[in-house]
Amino acid sequence: MSRFFHGSDSSSDSSEEEELYGSDEESEEEKASDDSSDDSSSEEGDDSDDDSSDDGSATGVNRFLRSDTESDSSDEEEDKVTVVRSAKDKKFEELEGTVRLIENAEKIGDWAVISTEYDKLNRQLPKLLVDNNNKPPKLYIKTVADLELIVQEAHEKQKVTPKKMNALSSKGLNAVRQKIKKMNRDYQTEVDKYREDKDAYMVEEVEQPAPSGKEKKKSKDAFAAGEAPADADDGPWEGVGRDGKAMRFTPESILKHLRTIVESRGRKNTDRMEQIRIMEKLLEVAINPYQKIRILLTLISTRFDLTSGTGNYMTQEQWKLADQEYTTLLDLFDANKNIIVVEGAEEWEDDDKLPEIKDDVTFQVPGSIISYAERLDDELTRSLQHIDPHTAEYIERLSDEGALYTNIVRALLYVERINEIPDLVVPAQEAVNRIVMRRLEHAYFKPAAVVKILEEKSWENIPAGRDSKITPRTESMDVDTLVKTLCNYLFAKSEGIIRARAMLCQIYFLALHEEYYRARDMMLMSHLQETINAFDVNTQILFNRTLVQVGLCAFRAGLVYEAQNSLQEICGSGRQKELLAQGVQMTRYSQVSPEQERLERQRQLPFHMHINLELLECVYLTCSMLLEIPLLAQTGSSPDIRKRIISKTYRRMLEYHERQIFTGPPENTRDHVMQASKALAAGEWQKAVDFISAIKIWDLMKEPEKIKEMLKEQIQEEGLRTYLFTYAPFYDTLGLQTLADMFSLPERKVGAIVSRMISHEELAAALDQVGQVIVFRKGVELSRLQSLALTLSDKASGLIETNERTLEQRTQGTANAFERDRGQGGRGGRGGRGGGRGRGGMRRGGGNQNFTGGALGNAIKA
Repeated sequence: MSRFFHGSDSSSDSSEEEELYGSDEESEEEKASDDSSDDSSSEEGDDSDDDSSDDGSATGVNRFLRSDTESDSSDEEEDKVTVVRSAKDKKFEELEGTVRLIENAEKIGDWAVISTEYDKLNRQLPKLLVDNNNKPPKLYIKTVADLELIVQEAHEKQKVTPKKMNALSSKGLNAVRQKIKKMNRDYQTEVDKYREDKDAYMVEEVEQPAPSGKEKKKSKDAFAAGEAPADADDGPWEGVGRDGKAMRFTPESILKHLRTIVESRGRKNTDRMEQIRIMEKLLEVAINPYQKIRILLTLISTRFDLTSGTGNYMTQEQWKLADQEYTTLLDLFDANKNIIVVEGAEEWEDDDKLPEIKDDVTFQVPGSIISYAERLDDELTRSLQHIDPHTAEYIERLSDEGALYTNIVRALLYVERINEIPDLVVPAQEAVNRIVMRRLEHAYFKPAAVVKILEEKSWENIPAGRDSKITPRTESMDVDTLVKTLCNYLFAKSEGIIRARAMLCQIYFLALHEEYYRARDMMLMSHLQETINAFDVNTQILFNRTLVQVGLCAFRAGLVYEAQNSLQEICGSGRQKELLAQGVQMTRYSQVSPEQERLERQRQLPFHMHINLELLECVYLTCSMLLEIPLLAQTGSSPDIRKRIISKTYRRMLEYHERQIFTGPPENTRDHVMQASKALAAGEWQKAVDFISAIKIWDLMKEPEKIKEMLKEQIQEEGLRTYLFTYAPFYDTLGLQTLADMFSLPERKVGAIVSRMISHEELAAALDQVGQVIVFRKGVELSRLQSLALTLSDKASGLIETNERTLEQRTQGTANAFERDRGQGGRGGRGGRGGGRGRGGMRRGGGNQNFTGGALGNAIKA
């Protein structure tokens, strides 16, 4: 300040300042020029000696210079402050620290910390946007994209896990779940780019100019992601493992890397995607079939490990990759028949050298080819269970079944070949049975035309020289022969559940293709209805589906009684969805644990395997109508037969419909059947036909016009029987021609119906074949009052019997009480006719009352 305000008043001060600034300029020149450093240091030393005072105090320039005694103690401080960071770098380092805390909290599931650090991450974002041209850093995009998937996985896991997380973590999880959807929506484009190709997205970040302090760290991340450096040569592929050490992939080190991956399976914090990328690189480096087979076996297993928990399913991308690798594995077996994979084979322990494989000796590798086919099938089924069946995604996913079916056929050819090898550690017969069962389960519920297309496509992808001994190529084109051959093989070679399931599959296939009598005979001869409760749940579901399909087949054949009898057990229970595994039907007061509900949803069938429940209900109610309406007319005046009920479900619906004061036009299938029932009971058969024919669900059946014509004939016949039961007491004779005209039936058909009713003692009449009339026998017909009196007498008798049973239960006490009651009964017995005293008198009087009721009935009948 003196330099500007004092001017030239103080020459000493100005000279000191000139000397000061001159020395600063001199120090800058010392830093810039290396040649003159020694001379300048010596001049500074002379100045410091001249300017220093005797008492040790520094003056002039020396006040700003360090003494020799302080130089040694401050060397470490100089090393610490040599690196100067910009504000942008400090912000990025702060972002990295926050991301590191989030990742550490993810490993231990601390959602409270994740929620806090996620809020901090979003607060840091605006400053980073300014420095990055309003674009979010790629590290931020990577963090929030991965966090969103982890949040979804944790949320789904909480639904099915009995052990719930604590309240603090649950609150943090819900907070992050609500915020991350909203925040990621603003940067959805960048998130999608990252998820399409994570490695390429993050490699761009490495290639951008960055401070020298971070280049090493980012290049290490690129190595860990599986990317080779830009200046790498064309030699063996190298990378950096989780421990930071370089990984060099050569043909000689393949088995060592595989051993490391296999040993790390099942451990926590294992990056399976990184292992998959490593094995894909190993597959490129492999030079012989043995190495490729070992890599593929481990690679397919690791892809299956990506699906954690039973509530999730394998993504379509990973499933297709696994299916392609499975196809490659089968190709290797076809080309190298001396190498086989069987369960129970010895593991090759020496990873430093390859085993010696000779062409004339079979070399066994431990593994299970059939288990991979079963897992692919299960994962496809699980994905179809979770996808909405009314979307194009379901159709697209269902198209993958063709590739799976081809691999199942190829796997069958493979296990047939190895089953013929005599010296196997574990016989392959069980594997053959399992894969044959899988092939049968893909064919039994489909129409023959669809199965034929599947077979043709499969055999087109199999070399012409290969054939199956169980199902030869020529016989597989005939679907009936194919299903019969597969089932007969399982009948002969298997037992237990597989044999029972094969039997049910063949019965289902026969019923689906209109062979009712063969399906019925097989069902009766199998005796499965007696032992089905001892099987597992999935087999019981298959039994229910088969029983329903047999009933539908009987209905299409016009066998109403057989159809109703087959469908009664399933449709009469009111739990069709659960019994057929087509949905979870929760009742109002049901107490189902989350574990039971989860298991119930797991065993649900995909939509394309469903049986239409509305059609099933329509068939059941129509069959019940054709049986119940004539029965109600027959038991109208016969109290002894009134208790006979064919379908309680139908009776309940009919009674509810009859209690309605106003009945509008039918709106659904049930309304159509109920109004047709009322019309049939009133003798208006044509109106009943119109109601039944108006149901649109018949169009889903094969040849719907034929079904409607069959129903019309059934309604005409049952309408005739109902009319005879209702109005027979009012006729002495009735001509067959009159009935034929009333119900539009041939006279011969009417005579046959009447003769059958007379022979079954359903009608008290005789048929005059000469005059073609029905002669009714006039018996004792009860009036309405007489019928009610008999009903009252029966109820009084039942009430007395109930009272006596209650009294006997109360009097069964100690021996003394019994003797006392016996004495009272003896005394009361003498006065029983006069009204009775004591309990014995009540019994005797009761007997007299019952006798009186019976006498009243006889008098009424007389």
